[in-house]
Amino acid sequence: MSHEYSPAWRKFTIVILRPLLYGLLKRDWRGQRNVPREGGLIIAANHISESDPLALAHFVYEAGRYPVYLAKSTLFDVKVLRSVLRGTGQIPVYRDRADAALALRDAEQALVDGECLMFYPEGSCTRDPDLWPMTGQTGVARMALKTGAKVVPVANWGAHELLPYKKGERSGLRGSLKKGFHPFPRKTMKVIAGPPVDLSKYDGKPLTKSVLRGATDEIMRAIADLLGELRGQDAPKELYDHHKAQEERRKLLNNDGTESEATS
Repeated sequence: MSHEYSPAWRKFTIVILRPLLYGLLKRDWRGQRNVPREGGLIIAANHISESDPLALAHFVYEAGRYPVYLAKSTLFDVKVLRSVLRGTGQIPVYRDRADAALALRDAEQALVDGECLMFYPEGSCTRDPDLWPMTGQTGVARMALKTGAKVVPVANWGAHELLPYKKGERSGLRGSLKKGFHPFPRKTMKVIAGPPVDLSKYDGKPLTKSVLRGATDEIMRAIADLLGELRGQDAPKELYDHHKAQEERRKLLNNDGTESEATS
């Protein structure tokens, strides 16, 4: 079974969104030559705002590929969006484990059919106070090693000024951003694509936890270094681990609670 989509729907989205994005955003694009023009491809990008999917999609389309996202299944329940998402070949992802496996199967088939899949390895917008990438989840590495698809790392910067992500601690750079949508003055979307990540040392190896973690860390390091290039800064040597930070926060709260009870 091949990955299905409607050429008419894809053309429609291009006609509507392309001039809109050209008018709304300024661009600083680099490295589009690193995006292969054909064959199954994974774009692995950092996630800093709910608005960066459109900016990344624009970059990838102008590089010669039509972007396909793995989107939350709830979006397919919205009548206005359902036809567009299905017509353009976007892939629904469900919370249920069995349905999630089906989504991965559909994604693998899309890669076999030569599609360009867009992934955020972090799994959500970064919680790093200074908006550097977090440690990644292993789904992208698993998909790449299983299918042999190339992984092109991409970094973007600027979407956080257009629409800051509303969750996360209000500290660091995040704490200095004004909440809400800020289209004026026009924001510059900086996007850079690097060469495909070399995962050849993992070829033929069982997809163990250590193999997947090693490949994922290499992908995230490539993304972080590209973001450093866009920002003119050195990326952190150790990326922010959201789960570890949450656990440390819980321990701190528990300790504070114990101390308060002991002193009351």
